[in-house]
Amino acid sequence: MKKKYIKYLRWSILILIILFITTESYLHITQGGGKSPSVHALCPFGGLESLYQAFTTGSFISKIFAGTMILFGITLLLAFLFRRSFCGLLCPFGAIQEFFAKIGQKIFKKRFIMPIKIDRPLRHLKYLVLIITVFYAWKTAGLWMSPYDPWSAYAHLPEGLGSVWEESAVGLILLVVTLIGSLLYDRFFCKYLCPMGALYGILGKASPFKVVRDELTCINCGKCNRSCPMNIDVQHSQEVKTAECINCQICVLECPKPGALENKEGPKALQPLPVITLVMVIFFGSLLTFKAAGVYTVLPTRLTAGETIDYAEVKGYMTIKEAAEATNTELDQFYKTFKIPENVSQETMMKEISKAAPGYSLDEMKKALQN
Repeated sequence: MKKKYIKYLRWSILILIILFITTESYLHITQGGGKSPSVHALCPFGGLESLYQAFTTGSFISKIFAGTMILFGITLLLAFLFRRSFCGLLCPFGAIQEFFAKIGQKIFKKRFIMPIKIDRPLRHLKYLVLIITVFYAWKTAGLWMSPYDPWSAYAHLPEGLGSVWEESAVGLILLVVTLIGSLLYDRFFCKYLCPMGALYGILGKASPFKVVRDELTCINCGKCNRSCPMNIDVQHSQEVKTAECINCQICVLECPKPGALENKEGPKALQPLPVITLVMVIFFGSLLTFKAAGVYTVLPTRLTAGETIDYAEVKGYMTIKEAAEATNTELDQFYKTFKIPENVSQETMMKEISKAAPGYSLDEMKKALQN
């Protein structure tokens, strides 16, 4: 297959993933979380956030399900086999940044590169974000990072800018900064702030996969450097094994000299198409296998007739009436227990109470009822 068609294939995969996640996020907001998964359930980082609680209590952080843990495990496997392949070939947020980078290059007629004195220290920032995020997620047993998460802010845009600003002002600001930053600098969030990129980069250091440059064949045209969205100095490297490599295959596909740049999985050479195919087969094949086995779930299990739940298990997509019935609580008593103002309709979804009662927080109320 010609290299340009492989590039189109990669873009097509990323576009389809963006459309899928965006659609699911829209449906989750507009039709209720019981029908479509939240963005947290579809993001592998949710698995890392819930890891400590899963091992210590056997339960998951709210909005995280067994399927999220499976997704997390599959991406770890990919990181070991093919470095940060999830970032370069599957991540929708990374793809959006690349789109904006293309737009920026059209607008400004050039490709900006962050000065190395600023770039190098900023690259370490994502590792700090990883440590802080995981520490507080495990300490609080909750998605404490959600209000600061630009990807979560993106997924909640169907609620309207006002609602997103109220619930996730920092996340919305970071989303805008990321998109503007990506107009100027490729993969802005991936380079400097993404905690999952940091984790995959660490695991990828043990991967047998690398891009190898043949010095004798290379004509030093510099196309690999100019095309790399992570600004890796491929042209002057014998082997690309840096934690920054997202295995997007762009450098290999842009190389005009056959054999100058090659993928190698250990001693075995691989062309870009087999690499992309293997990543897709491992990722989607594993998900389909777990789904067929009935263990891949990213939605809450529907209650059976007569079954009740604890107050802590009340979901945001439930109406007040549904939540009262699910907890086997009289409606009036439920209003009092959850301190819901009487003027709020019983048909209001639990997550929408704050719109009628500013300052009301379902998560805070559930925590208080657990104590």
